[in-house]
Amino acid sequence: MTTAQIGVVPSFIAGQWVTPAAGGTEVLDANTGELLATVTKEPLDVAGAVAYGRTTGQRELAKLSLHERALKLKELALHLNAHRKELYEISFKTGATKIDSMVDIDGGIGVLFTFSSKGRRELPNSNVILDGPTEPLSKDGSFIGTHIYTALTGVVAQVNAFNFPVWGMLEKFAPAFIAGVPTIVKPATPTGYLTEAVVRLMLDSGLLPDGSLQLLSGSARDLMDHLDYRDVFAFTGSASTASKLKSHPNVIDGGVRFSAETDSLNAAILGPDAVEGTPEFDAFIKVVVNEMTAKAGQKCTAIRRNIVPASQVDAVIAAIGKRIDERVVIGDPRVEGVTMGALASLEQLHDVRAAVEDMLAAGGELAYGRLDAPAVRVAPEKDAVAEQGAFMSPVVLRWNDAKNPIVHSREAFGPVSSVIGYDSIEEAVQLAAMGSGSLVATVCTNDPGSVRALSLGIAGHHGRVHILNRETARSTTGHGSPVPHLVHGGPGRAGGGEELGGIRSVKHHMQRTAVQGSPNMITALTGVWHTGAAQQLAGAEEFGGKAENVHPFRKSLAELKIGDGFASPLREVTLEDITAFANETGDTFYAHTNQKAAEANPFFPGIVAHGYLLVSWAAGLFVQPAPGPVLANYGLENLRFITPVAAGDSIRVTLTAKKITPRVTDEYGEVAWDAVLNNQNGELVATYDVLTLVEKTDSTYANWEG
Repeated sequence: MTTAQIGVVPSFIAGQWVTPAAGGTEVLDANTGELLATVTKEPLDVAGAVAYGRTTGQRELAKLSLHERALKLKELALHLNAHRKELYEISFKTGATKIDSMVDIDGGIGVLFTFSSKGRRELPNSNVILDGPTEPLSKDGSFIGTHIYTALTGVVAQVNAFNFPVWGMLEKFAPAFIAGVPTIVKPATPTGYLTEAVVRLMLDSGLLPDGSLQLLSGSARDLMDHLDYRDVFAFTGSASTASKLKSHPNVIDGGVRFSAETDSLNAAILGPDAVEGTPEFDAFIKVVVNEMTAKAGQKCTAIRRNIVPASQVDAVIAAIGKRIDERVVIGDPRVEGVTMGALASLEQLHDVRAAVEDMLAAGGELAYGRLDAPAVRVAPEKDAVAEQGAFMSPVVLRWNDAKNPIVHSREAFGPVSSVIGYDSIEEAVQLAAMGSGSLVATVCTNDPGSVRALSLGIAGHHGRVHILNRETARSTTGHGSPVPHLVHGGPGRAGGGEELGGIRSVKHHMQRTAVQGSPNMITALTGVWHTGAAQQLAGAEEFGGKAENVHPFRKSLAELKIGDGFASPLREVTLEDITAFANETGDTFYAHTNQKAAEANPFFPGIVAHGYLLVSWAAGLFVQPAPGPVLANYGLENLRFITPVAAGDSIRVTLTAKKITPRVTDEYGEVAWDAVLNNQNGELVATYDVLTLVEKTDSTYANWEG
């Protein structure tokens, strides 16, 4: 982790670190202007990186299952967690405060933890994911179809913005890694030295398969030239750059999967009820100031437009200014007490000031702040005008014309926010939509009717709607904080892409394929038993079982195979059984207790057995009472009752091992059993899945005799 010293930021390509000759773009400490490093302008071996990812990276990742890759994310997160202090020291140089660094660094590590947990909990321990139910394609069940997800066979090339050099990389890397697709990282030059430090830590951990992660520090303008339909290009940055990349021939004609998350003019809407003095008004001001000053306003999710009742414009501006005066201290983030650092570079400072000047010239009014260099905290209790740092005062703009085009089209990517008034909820929705597509909007109101009208009105223009009121003011994760569980992205100007969203984003890096064939072949392909495939049944011979076959509940995961099962004998249901169950449980619904009322119901022939009675009896028909490899039953899924069972009917159950999921961290795994109840005529009574925890290997407990 020597990048903080003056030198050339290296790349990691085809399994080795590459450090070009000195010279190139200078990278400065955002707070002091001190030279930190240079980034080469010379072309890098992009073709070599892509080829290495497609070959070595693909091969090595494929050796691991989805669960094994997910577990490695947890191990990586723990490794990075142990080096947070070092990363914070580097992050300060980007202008990030301790809280900013926490959002970026700890937030990125948190993404790894979350995806590790969700991947092992929600995905199979294999490399094939089933998508949706089986579709019967023939009358006799011999030809079926379904859909599967498998890993793309190329690479993910991610190009990231300067504002989140850690989180931006890890939120893209995590789902791609679980899916089994190698990643090539191209960070933004101003803060890429922090990305390099994180990549170096990840590689030095020894946890990553060869070729699964590469780094391009410097010029990679030809990156898209080397990609094709096998690959994903994931871009975060300006809308103008995204538009150029999207028009590349390899996207239009070559089939590169292009995903963009770009700048957007996100809004916060204050509801008509949220007047000054209400908890909602206070919560609104708090979130607006936080979004203006976190990362010095350099967030793609920051609030650029505050859409408030016209009668509240003056109060909102005054409250924003008051909170900034009381709570915001601009300065070097390494100085105690500083709450807002510098912009990422002097170039960025110039661009933000220029954008504000354009907006003022077009009709905006400077309601709070200044455009010249502010006094900043350079030492404890000492303020001065910084000569070299990229510091800027928070700025609030007022607009007499709420529909002035520039406020809805020009973004100042810094601590800048506008306040515009509306006269009706319909107008508030129209103003929010004038942003032409945004990542997120906050709706702040305690009125359910306003929440519904505003949220549904703007949902089609936004990737996320953050609803804020007195109930969530303390618990909210914030307007501008994407969480790994939910989709991050937005339509139109915001890029039209989707990132995160839990397991959805893993599937973004996989190909969905329709597969057709016999139940046996589809079972072999997917690793999940399908109705009609071969079974090895123990139990009642008249229903397909064999006495010599071992009951599947006596088998550990090492012995159990997909298709192993049990066929029970019949058990008769009597009226006395139904009545006793009704009295014992208190479920005296008329279909189980009143013959005349039950006969009048179009679904029942008269009194029928409770569905839960039948499921309980089914368990009694298939369980093995003695201790064994089956440790616990932890639930049922997809339970459906199909044919009513009347007194005098009989039921039997066929249980088949449907899906086996060993846990990579425990001595047991999950088994999903296909359970089918039939009556004495072979008619289908009920279907469901039984979920159990089963030991991986025999233990002394499994051989217990009592």
